[in-house]
This record gives sequence, C-alpha cells and structure tokens, in this order.
Amino acid sequence: MREPKRCGWAKDPLSIDYHDHEWGVPLHDDNRLFEMIVLESMQSGLSWITILRKRLAFRSAFLGFDPEQVAKFDAKDIDKLLANPNIIRNRAKVEATIANARATLKVQESFGSLDSFLWRVVEGKPVINHWSDSRQIPAATPVSERLAKECKSQGFKFVGSTVAYAFMQAIGMVNDHEMSCDRYKQLAAR
Repeated sequence: MREPKRCGWAKDPLSIDYHDHEWGVPLHDDNRLFEMIVLESMQSGLSWITILRKRLAFRSAFLGFDPEQVAKFDAKDIDKLLANPNIIRNRAKVEATIANARATLKVQESFGSLDSFLWRVVEGKPVINHWSDSRQIPAATPVSERLAKECKSQGFKFVGSTVAYAFMQAIGMVNDHEMSCDRYKQLAAR
C-alpha cells in the first residue's frame, strides 16, 4: 500500500494526523468552530505545530471550548490562565478568547448559529482552489477580509484577514490542499 500524497507542510505525526482528518474538512458544529477561532487566533505569530501540541491544554483551560462557560471568565480566570505554562500566556490573546466567546453567543442569538454567521460568506459551500504548490496559497483573500470585518463588527478580536483565511482553510470553507494531495480530491468530491 502506498503512502498517501499530502500537502508539503504535513511532515510530523501530529501535523499529518491534523492534515489527514481535520484540515479542510467542512465543519459546522458551533463549539468546534469556536475552538478553531480560538486556536487560529492563538496561532497568530507562532507556528501551527506549537498550537497543535498545546491543543489538549487549551481544551482543558477553556472548558472544552464551551463559549457559554468561557464568556463568563473574569479577571481571576484570566490570571489563572496567564499562570498556566501549558497554553500560550499572552494576555491579549487570552482576553480575545473571552471576547470571542461573548461574540459567539451574540451571533448565535442574531444569526441562529455561529455556523450560519460564518458560512454565509461562501454561500454555504466550500471554495475549491487549484494550487499545485502550497507556496501559491495567499495569506488572505477578499473573502477573508470580508469575514474579518464582519467578525470585528460582531465583537470578535484577533481575527484579522490572515487569521480569518487560516480559519477558513481549517474549517473547510476553502479547499487549499495541493491538487496532488489525496485529500484535495477526496474533499473536492464532496
């Protein structure tokens, strides 16, 4: 049996598992979407593998990424998080996570779900791109700029156009697997 063809960035076991099972798969569960917003905003300025390595610690620290619970965090919770060596201890990012939980609840009330709010920017269907090499993939697009602006208008923090695009890739709003990657074909056929 041959080794699957993968995008060039999937090199170590953790990133290979993420690539093969999550990245680019359309995601519609509000708690998982909130998780990915948190992880992508935490990643800003860092490598994705760093975030993947800390993912379980983030999940524990942010109560399973339950936005209702995280929205209730206060100054004591922030201090506790900033003392946790297993997560990214950046005050602005931690405070953004709490703001993003509150924004999630706001859009759930206004749009019915976080899923509805997010996916409407691509009319509910993944954008299928055609990259032969991952170096061709842009850091941001007009759609990610629109999503970032709409997120900001709802109170989301640390979700600029670059973070928004990485988020869109992660949750399958865009298929940015390289065309030679087995996952590209599998996801494009859905």
